[in-house]
Amino acid sequence: EIYGGLNGFWDYGPMGAELKRNLRDTWWQTMTRDRDDVVGLDASIIMHPTVWTASGHVDTFSDPMSTCKHCKKLVRSDQWWAMMAEQNWTQSIAELIEPGTNRFQPAVLLKWGKGKGKQLAPNLALVRNPDVTISWVAEEIEKGRGPADATELYKFLATEQMAITGLVTPCPHCGGELTAPRPFNLMFRSHYGPVESEDNICYLRPETAQAIFVQFKNVLDSSRVKVPFGIAQIGKAFRNEITPRNYTFRSREFEQMELEFFIRPDDAVRLIHGQVEKWREGADLSATSPAWGWEMWHRYWVDQRTKYYDSVGLGTDVLDYHWQKPEELAHYARATVDILFKFPFGTEELEGIAARGDFDLSQHQKFSGKQLEVFDEELKAAVDKLSDEQKKEFIDKLFEDRKCADTTREESAAYADKLFKGFYLPHVIEPSAGLDRMALAVLAAAFDEETVTDEKGKAETRTVLRLHPRIAPVKCAIFPLLKNRPELVAKAREVEASLRRHMNIFYDEAGAIGRRYRRQDEIG
Repeated sequence: EIYGGLNGFWDYGPMGAELKRNLRDTWWQTMTRDRDDVVGLDASIIMHPTVWTASGHVDTFSDPMSTCKHCKKLVRSDQWWAMMAEQNWTQSIAELIEPGTNRFQPAVLLKWGKGKGKQLAPNLALVRNPDVTISWVAEEIEKGRGPADATELYKFLATEQMAITGLVTPCPHCGGELTAPRPFNLMFRSHYGPVESEDNICYLRPETAQAIFVQFKNVLDSSRVKVPFGIAQIGKAFRNEITPRNYTFRSREFEQMELEFFIRPDDAVRLIHGQVEKWREGADLSATSPAWGWEMWHRYWVDQRTKYYDSVGLGTDVLDYHWQKPEELAHYARATVDILFKFPFGTEELEGIAARGDFDLSQHQKFSGKQLEVFDEELKAAVDKLSDEQKKEFIDKLFEDRKCADTTREESAAYADKLFKGFYLPHVIEPSAGLDRMALAVLAAAFDEETVTDEKGKAETRTVLRLHPRIAPVKCAIFPLLKNRPELVAKAREVEASLRRHMNIFYDEAGAIGRRYRRQDEIG
């Protein structure tokens, strides 16, 4: 702060540090120590650059970016309208529009452009050349070619002569003209070693997941785990966001809590158990089954994560869910559900739970040249009991199921041959949560204001954080009733000493007892 700060980077003070640590600890306890099928990992932030080539981040990890031709600020194009809605100048214009329509009085907007608009949006066409802009806009409206909706209305007001430039997209910050969107890679690029060159380029990781995939085989070979099992990690990630916004919700340095849960492909499950248990309404998710297919595992983890949020004070009253439609899914995903939280600035994603198939492991196997397939003894034993005819029937069905993916019969047979030998690449279910977003969510849900009246009838509004005990920064506070009574202070200090090794506590002997209570209420 003493240097003005950097946009998109945040420090957490004493209480925030405790809150985040408690959230980390509850997540780690729930995801690893309370289970016998998940182990942990702590990978480095900077990894071999080919990791990011294989994962697709070098080529495709980008957002559309526009630049204002006037103020030179950058705007993430797919968030343009959300940013516009927050601006003072757009809200000021909205007050001049007839409610529920896009109609307006040209003279009223002309007055705005020559007056208030000069301070609010100095580079808007309506402000720079109000008479010309209003003239052609009014003409278009008379011909029945006026703005179709609110977004187009602001583009009309940002355009001096549509016949010359076409409709202009205004900059949310100043109203000036934005350039056409262009891709902007979000990874922070750096170099390792003493000399900067193209040979030692590296990147700050944009996610923690890829480290889990590249260390998958090491973990499998060195731990007493077998599929299905998970690898969990908590760590910093970095994305060079074009427009960080909404406080700590979207920042450039943040912390992720991710689990990659590796499962048998449905084809292997079918060979072992003769069937694949698929999701159906009312299915029991309380106990896992060896015959579960990816759909059941995906639903299971949605259910598990919902229970976790409830355990830290984020119940169904503040959560929502978005099941992505086929056209919204990443190219590798079979299904993704976003767990949403009702933030004060809108309902936004808190966590994504994706069924990623075998995309990640297959990519790293391809780029590294190292075999990442697992050998499944149970699968091999099941296949050895099949007749040649049964194997042929399996290949026929496999080919029919995979036709839509343009897979040839030869490719299907080659894939089946690996299964018959007991080998496969595990598929993955990925619950991925943002720690900073979670901290912001619990603060928003816990914030409360209460009005109390003293004995003299004077009303006072007090701030209270109603945090769940598991994540509260301070677990216990010790107050000696009177600080000038040595025996009371000695007893209070004795209680403090006995509790300090077990939890974060706070000792306070300053001020009236009621004031000391209020201090604790304010920090939850």
